[in-house]
Amino acid sequence: MDIIRVKSKQQEEDAYHVRREVFVHEQQVPEEMEMDEHDQTALHFVGYEDGKPVAAARLRFSQGHGKLERVCVLQDYRGRSFGQQMMKEMESVIKEYSFNKAKLNAQTQAESFYETLGYVRISDKFLDAGIPHVTMVKELKE
Repeated sequence: MDIIRVKSKQQEEDAYHVRREVFVHEQQVPEEMEMDEHDQTALHFVGYEDGKPVAAARLRFSQGHGKLERVCVLQDYRGRSFGQQMMKEMESVIKEYSFNKAKLNAQTQAESFYETLGYVRISDKFLDAGIPHVTMVKELKE
């Protein structure tokens, strides 16, 4: 998978397409909750396989850490380590910006995935868009 840091309108639309497929259509998150005000200022990423957008995520910086958000892979492309590749790319960008901590709110169904990447749960369960989540963090090494 080729991961692109979004720079063009088409790349941005490709990232939004993947997010809509996963979160709005598959998980039934209302589009007005999925697409929010943070999209205007976040760094966006899109992953392509054979020229087709299949993965997406966004990254924001806040309170001394990189906040990884909206990480998703189209259903037909899961199980091929695309999510792991996306996470590693965003972690390297966090370090580029001289931060050494990553934070995310994980759907509880994906908690074990993030644990395999070194993330540690730091919160109780909470609901976001009606879906159970937990907050997780990872210290990024040089």
